[in-house]
Parts: sequence; structure tokens; C-alpha cells
Amino acid sequence: MRAMYICMCNAVTDHDIRREAGNGVHTFAELQARTGCSDCCGCCEQEARATFDKALSQVTCPLPLVAA
Repeated sequence: MRAMYICMCNAVTDHDIRREAGNGVHTFAELQARTGCSDCCGCCEQEARATFDKALSQVTCPLPLVAA
């Protein structure tokens, strides 16, 4: 699947956003700090937030094993 650029100013793709969500990024501010997404002109913020929110909703968290 080809990547779609979300933030043209900082060359951040939808794949980058999904990867960061999978790597434990939990807030949009943290995503901005790691990728630079939507910290320049801001035109992409709505799409970036939507992509990030969808990615977060698809992240699975493994349950810890509990000793019996």
C-alpha cells in the first residue's frame, strides 16, 4: 500500500502516523514532537488528527500475564 502525505511541510505520511501510534505515542502533541506533523503551517492538522485518532483506535494492547 502506498503512503499518502498528510503533512507536506515536514513530509509526514499516514504510514508515519500509524507507526508512531503503534510505537506508543498517545497524544497529538507527542506525535508533533516526534514527527513535526502540523507544526508549520497547520493546514494538515484536521487530517493528521483524524489519521492519528483512527490509528490509536486500531492499536491493540497485549494484556499482561497474571500468575495463577
